[in-house]
Amino acid sequence: MQRYFVTPDNLLEDKAIVRGDDAHHLMRVMRAQPGDKVVVSDGVRRECLAEVVELYKENVLLKLLEERPMSGEPSVDVWIAQSLPKGDKLETVIQKGTEIGATAFLPFASARTVVQYDAKKEAKRVERWRKIAKEAAEQAHRSKVPDVRDAMRWSEMLRVAETARLALFCYEKEDGKRLRDALREAGPLAGGGPILVIVGPEGGFTEEEAAEAERRGCVPVGLGRRILRTETAGLVAAACILYEAGEMGG
Repeated sequence: MQRYFVTPDNLLEDKAIVRGDDAHHLMRVMRAQPGDKVVVSDGVRRECLAEVVELYKENVLLKLLEERPMSGEPSVDVWIAQSLPKGDKLETVIQKGTEIGATAFLPFASARTVVQYDAKKEAKRVERWRKIAKEAAEQAHRSKVPDVRDAMRWSEMLRVAETARLALFCYEKEDGKRLRDALREAGPLAGGGPILVIVGPEGGFTEEEAAEAERRGCVPVGLGRRILRTETAGLVAAACILYEAGEMGG
């Protein structure tokens, strides 16, 4: 069943209003008619089964039929901090990461980031990234849209890492931990704050960055014997974490 996210002020006691691009999608793409059923969520605390009542030029009026449990979210918060990659790779990370179950994305610039960091330019891209997260959340039947943060610098990302329950730094080193071992040493994964996965750019992290990350409490982990691309590493790590938490594979 088609799902749409609306702002809390558009999800009222007995009705909801779908506006903008979503209204266009519902009317022009899905060709909705009065009586059709959809799921509508405010992405915060309410999710409802609703019926199309009236189609206007720029919005669609829905009648709420019943409240539904917000069951599309994982029991553990997985955040992916991704050093800005080239091209549209971050769009792939956000789209697929949302489908897998990541709850936040933190783009950042590090020493070997090829993309030139420009705060004004990145602000414009963030709007697109958030749209991608919303559309992927609807497709994956998520109950909430993942948080896509503004692009930040390396130092800012490390400050966020210090607030995480567990910060996993994807960096191969001889005495580094395997991801599975680091997760099992952390104890039960559900609840207790986010698990942050930190992924470097195409050229990887510098030794100085790795040393600084460890000093700040990040745990270096390996993701296996094979070398993963920057747009693949965070997705693999997120899937492994959610599997260990019992969120995937039964």
